[in-house]
Amino acid sequence: MHYYFSSESVSEGHPDKLCDQVSDAILDAALAQDPNSRVAAETFATTGLILVGGEITTKAKLDIQSIVRKTVSDIGYTNPEFGMDANSCSVLNAIHGQSPDIAQGVNEGEGLHKELGAGDQGMMFGYACKQTDVLMPLPIYLAHRLVRQLSVLRKSGEIPYLRPDAKAQISLEYNDRSAKSAHTIVISTQHAPEISHEQIIKDVTEKVIRAVIPANLLTQNTRLLINPTGRFVIGGPHGDTGLTGRKIIVDTYGGWASHGGGAFSGKDFTKVDRSGAYMARYIAKNLVAANLAEEAEIQLAYAIGVAEPVSVMVNTRGTSRISEEKLTVLIRDHFDLTPTGIVKTLGLQRPIFKQTAAYGHFGRDDIALPWEDTTLAETLATRIGLTSQRTV
Repeated sequence: MHYYFSSESVSEGHPDKLCDQVSDAILDAALAQDPNSRVAAETFATTGLILVGGEITTKAKLDIQSIVRKTVSDIGYTNPEFGMDANSCSVLNAIHGQSPDIAQGVNEGEGLHKELGAGDQGMMFGYACKQTDVLMPLPIYLAHRLVRQLSVLRKSGEIPYLRPDAKAQISLEYNDRSAKSAHTIVISTQHAPEISHEQIIKDVTEKVIRAVIPANLLTQNTRLLINPTGRFVIGGPHGDTGLTGRKIIVDTYGGWASHGGGAFSGKDFTKVDRSGAYMARYIAKNLVAANLAEEAEIQLAYAIGVAEPVSVMVNTRGTSRISEEKLTVLIRDHFDLTPTGIVKTLGLQRPIFKQTAAYGHFGRDDIALPWEDTTLAETLATRIGLTSQRTV
């Protein structure tokens, strides 16, 4: 089967990603002082203004102003000309405590079910495949690398006219499940007003696209669209409002696999939208690394206040070495899917989340994340009598 598939990513300076990073910076600050913090932080950003709201119950003393301003500064918004300046922007705080009705469902020993329960109902997905060494779909992996490269060049000063906001999209040509070539690459990057469009095209082509995209995927027919409107000076929250949780497909698998709908950033581990999705990725990656399937999509579903998932599903799209029913039994035997089991397995009471809020939560080869480990691959392979291809 011949087809094209596209995925996109956005930079840390994109207004929605700025908001994700602020929300996760607040979560990290709370967990650093109180690992039992309950956090659901939301952020909104527009010209010269950041509004933080949500529900937080914690023993931590949080300086919201400092957390927000440092995050915005780290991204690169330190110039009033950008319409967002870490030093002068307004920061409004509308955070309050978590609802006691929700709290009794997730606090151990309270509520109808005495175990630590899920913080909400919902379904979430995890996925892994052998398209890349990190067991991710190739389109989203390359899209993330393109915008990460823009950030590296901007912060190092190698391309000094770049500004924080940027987007990338790549369309790959496939035969069956194998990528053959890059059909179209789109990059839009914010820039200083005095730089010519021709200079931007030259630098982005040579220092970003050719530095990131494997040479065998670039052909004479590959279409490059760089700043296709011709100008991208006004960007970030000044160009478009930002909001936590609006880039959920960027955060996961670029559309190649299913998404349950829940966003991640600003949520502690009791919110299974986040922790359940991390666990589902961990399961899928270990199954594929164990050579039990060429690809695997895992669905988990939870009810609020209930510890065990209400359902577990495996879909290997016809690539499994054993039946999917047997894979489900294997998962139940080797993975603790309760919120308590997930937090213990993945260590989710640590301040590790801000680094996930830009450039994807999965398949990262620039940072170490516990749900990306494949420590169970050998165990799973041995159980079935196979040889694993363990990766980290």
